[in-house]
Amino acid sequence: MANQWLFKSETYDNCNCAINCGCQFNLPSTHGYCQSAFVGNIVDGHFNDTPLAELNWAALYKWPGEIAEGKGKRQIVIDERADDAQRAALETIISGEACEPLSNLFAVFGSTCSEFCETLFLPIGLEVNLELRTAKVDIPGIMSSSGRPIINEFNDQPFHIALARRSGSFEFTYAEIGLGTTSVTGEMEMAYEDSWAHFCVHHWNQDGLVHEGSRLTAWLDA
Repeated sequence: MANQWLFKSETYDNCNCAINCGCQFNLPSTHGYCQSAFVGNIVDGHFNDTPLAELNWAALYKWPGEIAEGKGKRQIVIDERADDAQRAALETIISGEACEPLSNLFAVFGSTCSEFCETLFLPIGLEVNLELRTAKVDIPGIMSSSGRPIINEFNDQPFHIALARRSGSFEFTYAEIGLGTTSVTGEMEMAYEDSWAHFCVHHWNQDGLVHEGSRLTAWLDA
């Protein structure tokens, strides 16, 4: 029997692109190359009989050119609190394995990478508020990042903007948009400031994206 799993994560992503990230708008990248850091907390999940809820994770990527051109590099970081079964399960999912081909972000991005760093098991400090578009990440010796809302320059107030994807996405159906600043050291060294960030719920299973409204979409029905 094929593996049955669920991965529902509240996720903060910061990449090096400007506010019109090419991945979301089918445009070339801002700088001609791509770097991105995803960090999340699993609010519901399992891999067969192995529970995954409450664990943190990170996936770091960099490409020398456009993502579609390949030659990318990837490093996975898994919460040190995970036991052996949970570590193996999360590494399988985040590697883009045990799923329909190209059915989620991990599988798509993994297919464009040719260099894979050793998976790390570390404490992952994550404070994130999806609605307010704020985040703070601390992975000792590896990564620090902060996310914030976009500020309206006319009144100095947080500016609310969101992205809805009813179809055609292998990542999310809805995301809140903000800005982030990230620094990564070690094998995946990279840094960018006040660049594209989004805050979303990654909700996938072995077949792909789960099309279900998250709590982030509640205001649409108000």
